[in-house]
Amino acid sequence: MRENWDDLRIFLAVARGESLSAAGRVLRMDPATVGRRVGRLEEQLGHPLFAKSPQGYALTEAGARLLVHAETAEQALGQGAQALMGASEGFAGQIRIGAPDGCANFLLPQVCAKIAEDNPGLDLQIVSLPRVVNLSRREADMAIAVSAPTAGRLVVKKISDYRLHLAASEEYLARHAPIRSRADLQGHRMVGYIPDMIFDRELDYLSDLGVERVRLASNSVAVQFHWLRLGAGLGIVHDFALPAAPGLRKVLADEVSLTRSFYLVRHADDRRHARLNGFAELLAEGVRRELACLEGRS
Repeated sequence: MRENWDDLRIFLAVARGESLSAAGRVLRMDPATVGRRVGRLEEQLGHPLFAKSPQGYALTEAGARLLVHAETAEQALGQGAQALMGASEGFAGQIRIGAPDGCANFLLPQVCAKIAEDNPGLDLQIVSLPRVVNLSRREADMAIAVSAPTAGRLVVKKISDYRLHLAASEEYLARHAPIRSRADLQGHRMVGYIPDMIFDRELDYLSDLGVERVRLASNSVAVQFHWLRLGAGLGIVHDFALPAAPGLRKVLADEVSLTRSFYLVRHADDRRHARLNGFAELLAEGVRRELACLEGRS
């Protein structure tokens, strides 16, 4: 076989992105060049690796068989690079983390900045998505989730619980009727998720409070947070986000207190990858430490 690692790297990018354009963005290559390289690899192997259609590139049976070996080669290459560097030199290479945007905006930047500072050879990428990250399609090397997935070849480990409270800005509270009980919420402008875009039941906070109308809604936690910070309404906020907006105040703190959990999710095959195993432990410990710090300050 005459194919080299560079050919396999391009093959993996197309298999994961399911299109030449998606692979080109990851590889920083022109899609036409990606297509030519895939064609060359198919010619060398004597088998079509993808079924092409208007919907994209789907793996053929031969492509699916090659995928297993290409991912094994990718893991071995990463392990070899890590071994050559030596443990004292820290982690190296690129690692992509998927996370819901509350975690991605208010927790992971601090955690990843500290890890990057301690590991100069490491490139970290945070993918913030208002949905579950698809590890099977390799959208990320690992993901943080708000509930433990039960389907797929995945390894799931709980990181930590976290807390949320109802909150509003001091300005909003000064301009509106006082809130002494849950019944008083009906007279206030609520901020929250777009109801039909809530991708996980654990995020359906307001329906549990009996709120029927969300006047300011977004699928982004960051957008909701900025509305609250600007005094636009009342909504549920992560305790770990409160230090980022000193003007926000908890409302009915004793009566409305929610607890959720973060889980670290990885592809089962990655358990053989010492580099990712070590980084996963470092990431989980960093998230736990940052949570304790920020929730204590809130």
